[in-house]
Amino acid sequence: MDIRQFEDKGLAHYSYAIYSKAANQIVLIDPSRDLTPYLKYAASMNAAITAVIETHPHADFVSGHLELHKKHGAVVYCSRLVGASYPYTGFDEGEEISFGDIVLKALNTPGHSPDSISIVLVHHGQDKAVFTGDTLFIGDCGRPDLREGAGNIKAAKEDLARQMFHSLREKLMVLPDNVLVFPAHGAGSLCGRSLSTAHSSTIAAERIGNWSVQPMTIDTFVEKLVAEQPFIPKYFPYDVALNREGAPCLQNALSKVPIIENLSFEEGITIIDTRPEQVFKQGHLPNAINLQDGGKFETWLGSIIAPDEYFYLVGGNAEHLQQVIHKTAKIGYEVFIKGATVLNIGKTQMPEIPLENFREHPENYTIVDIRMPGEIAGRKIFSDTINIPLDQLRERVGEIPVNKPIVVHCAGGYRSAAGSSIVADKLQNKVPVYDLSEAVNTF
Repeated sequence: MDIRQFEDKGLAHYSYAIYSKAANQIVLIDPSRDLTPYLKYAASMNAAITAVIETHPHADFVSGHLELHKKHGAVVYCSRLVGASYPYTGFDEGEEISFGDIVLKALNTPGHSPDSISIVLVHHGQDKAVFTGDTLFIGDCGRPDLREGAGNIKAAKEDLARQMFHSLREKLMVLPDNVLVFPAHGAGSLCGRSLSTAHSSTIAAERIGNWSVQPMTIDTFVEKLVAEQPFIPKYFPYDVALNREGAPCLQNALSKVPIIENLSFEEGITIIDTRPEQVFKQGHLPNAINLQDGGKFETWLGSIIAPDEYFYLVGGNAEHLQQVIHKTAKIGYEVFIKGATVLNIGKTQMPEIPLENFREHPENYTIVDIRMPGEIAGRKIFSDTINIPLDQLRERVGEIPVNKPIVVHCAGGYRSAAGSSIVADKLQNKVPVYDLSEAVNTF
């Protein structure tokens, strides 16, 4: 037997392949949309991928389960509560999948979503591992507030939090101490609040170190769980719906993205310019947002751009452009690309911040802090600021006064490149707009 974990660092997503030597078969759990790593693994083991299990309809990434079924004949398993539109076999409490000397047992573990399941791996009659999806994380548990308006079954966050209390204690913490815990996400995911950087754990370790399974009343648990959860990106409900339907095959979808050679952009459509901020500031097109190709590109794209809003995508060269198109497809947004192109020109520029003057006289500037409320509560960098989180900035630019030059900042510089470009474009030269960028670290 072999358990192989695959990590998508940009989305802090873990997926799994379970290999049975006895059956020469592989079962996947919560795969990414790009099947390449799993197919390479299967080829290295000279084995067939015969099944894929979805622990729930994911909100933060698009799964490749339907493509596995269509192109590779894998059987898709999920809870009947999902109400899936694709061909599937129901997999709920009391049901098992056997292959070789491995048995996979379903547990209904609602809490993150009403249709969440966890999967217990039994090898030679012994419980060896549990794949907990977004129910139990390392050091945390899944957030309960993503299904108030999405999915087949909608539920209030307080109701899901109560279900989470019972799922953790009555389904998962009753497993043997030495059972390995394999979650669907790690640190950096927005599907929980305080996930550990560890990739796996054990039931015993979680029983000791995970706040969510400590002794407390259910009311205390609900209050703690619903408080101070991260923001919800605009794309999350869209991905829940897309995963319930099953996404189109990746390569077919990518082939439909229009690559444009001329620079005739339709007026009024936002341009997502993924080039480095230094290049962007030297020359870009009007109506462009400088969302750099970085570690959280997908998340911020789906937070700034709402589903069904078309946009142009710009890269610095052909290879880079294909890379950001591929990242866009990880959240199912490739269908909203009006056109993709390589760009190295542009007449619109952004001025460099007069840093020393700002440092000496910050009162002469309107300072816009685009961090999240929790970040600001943890550390307020400047005393007099307007606080508008980046995911709300396009809709709330009108709240920023234009009687003084504007300085936009975040925590480290990545988000402020996007934020300052949004503000500058919306204000149309009414007042200078500066990006504090990485200089924020000197304050």
